[in-house]
Amino acid sequence: MTTSLKPVGDARRREELRLFLRTRRERLAPQDVGLPPGARRRTPGLRREEVAMLAGIGASWYTWLEQGRDIKVSEQVLDAISRTLRLDAAERDHLYRLVGLNPPRHTAGDPGDISRLTSLLEGWMPSPAYAIDRCWNIAGTNRAAELVFGFREGDTNCLVAFFTNPAFRARHRYWADIAPGLVSEFRRDAARYPDDPEFTRISEHLAGCSPEFAELWSRYEIRSTNQGVKAIDHPRAGCLIFDHSVLEVPDRPGVRLMLHTAQAGTDTAERVRELLDRDARKGRISLVEAG
Repeated sequence: MTTSLKPVGDARRREELRLFLRTRRERLAPQDVGLPPGARRRTPGLRREEVAMLAGIGASWYTWLEQGRDIKVSEQVLDAISRTLRLDAAERDHLYRLVGLNPPRHTAGDPGDISRLTSLLEGWMPSPAYAIDRCWNIAGTNRAAELVFGFREGDTNCLVAFFTNPAFRARHRYWADIAPGLVSEFRRDAARYPDDPEFTRISEHLAGCSPEFAELWSRYEIRSTNQGVKAIDHPRAGCLIFDHSVLEVPDRPGVRLMLHTAQAGTDTAERVRELLDRDARKGRISLVEAG
């Protein structure tokens, strides 16, 4: 995909692009990228023509990019520049946005990323917490969330589970009131990533298997809710009331933490601890029987 980098439309963003690329060049020495140090340099870091050579693009074109000139910019070229300047994932996404392109979809992180995300979720125990990616695929859960909300082993997407998992429907006391907001938020997220076919796949799948989703999707409502209250009717623990918040994960673009806290003045915290204790005892008994 390509975009046209207009020269005047957004002067501040053009200046941000110039400063960003220049500072990334200046932090790299020629030796860092396999070039000889050469004669004494008047400015630190790589020259523009060296970046262009290493990225396999024209020196004039790269200069025009730094200047925010009216040129065509492709994802392939941005990726080549990102590799040459040794940009990390957050920096590459920033570069994409500066030139007016949506950043590429991030695949599942490396084991270190997954470990850090798991630590965040486990650190929220004994309160329920789970993480979703930009398409609402479930990126991780803690045990409290699994027990409270009834995630099944086959649940891979939060929105799909909400509309197709009987436990989700039964446990959310105000399911019908929550559903319109979730669908509108999903449509908003789909608009943020128009080139990601996963949103279309999920919406078409749900429209085909859930009449409620199909009707709500056709409304074309847009809203955003980052906090609120959830009332859960649990088959063993009874009524659980949570305040919930949605937090972005800075080093995992598109990943959000769904954090739940027992509402003050209720016995929710005690009931969740009892659920976890019962689950732990069940696990110990299973281990003894297996042994």
